Amino acid sequence: MSATLLGVNTEGWSQVADLAAALVLSAAIGIEREIRQKSAGLRTHTLVGVGAALFMLVSKYGFSDVLRPGAVILDPSRMAAQIVSGIGFLGAGLIFVRSDAVRGLTTAAAVWVTAAIGTAAGAGLPVLAALATGMYLLVVLAFPPLVRHLPQSASAISVIGVRYLDGRGVLRDVLRIATARGFAVAEIATAAVPGGMRRPRLHRDGGLPELPSPPSMVEVTIKVHGKGSVNELAAALSEVDGVDAVLADDPQKASE
Repeated sequence: MSATLLGVNTEGWSQVADLAAALVLSAAIGIEREIRQKSAGLRTHTLVGVGAALFMLVSKYGFSDVLRPGAVILDPSRMAAQIVSGIGFLGAGLIFVRSDAVRGLTTAAAVWVTAAIGTAAGAGLPVLAALATGMYLLVVLAFPPLVRHLPQSASAISVIGVRYLDGRGVLRDVLRIATARGFAVAEIATAAVPGGMRRPRLHRDGGLPELPSPPSMVEVTIKVHGKGSVNELAAALSEVDGVDAVLADDPQKASE
C-alpha cells in the first residue's frame, strides 16, 4: 500500500523498496571509494544515500496527518533543497589544501552525487537513481585512463619530497635529473631530519654493542612544473645513490 490517505501517514512495501534501492546504489558507490581507500568509504556513502532517501520519503508521506485541503499545502521539493544544502557542508569538510594542492574534491563530489541518488530513490525514481549510479561508476573507472592520455599543462605545479643522506651531493643529482626530464624548478626548501639507526656492532672483546650515531639526513621539497610524468620522475629519483625516500604529489591526482 503506497498511496497516502488524508489524515493518515501510511507506509508500506513501496517505501521499503525505495529505501532498499537507495541502500544498494549508495553502497555501490561506497565500495568503489573504499577500494580506493578514500577518507569517505562504504559506510559514509551508504549512510548518506539512505539518509537522503529517508528524508525524501518523510517529505512525501510523513505529513499526511497535518494536511488540510486549502489550508495546509505540502511541498516535498523543499526537503530535497535542504538535503542539497546539508550535504554541501558535509562535502566541504572533506576538502583540504596541502602544499597548494587541493585534495578531496572527488570524494566530496561522490558524497554529493550519492545524496542525489538517495533522493531520487526516495522520490520513487529507481531507474533514474540506477542510471546515475552507473554514470558515476563510468566516470570514476573509465575517465582516469583517459585523463592520463590528455596533454598535461606545463604550468601545473607538482611537489616532490626527497629524503637523502647529507654530504653526498644528492641534491645536485636530483636537480640534474629533474631538468633533464623537462621540468623547471620553481622552489626548493630543505630541512635536516633524524636518520635511521644502523645495526649495532659488537666490540671485539665481546662487550656490549656499540650504537653509532645515525647518519645525517636531509629532506628537500621541490616544486616543479613541466610536461613530463611526475611519477616517472619520482621513480628515477628513487634510484639515485643516497636517496632514502621519494614522495611525489601529482597534480593529475590532487583532486582525488
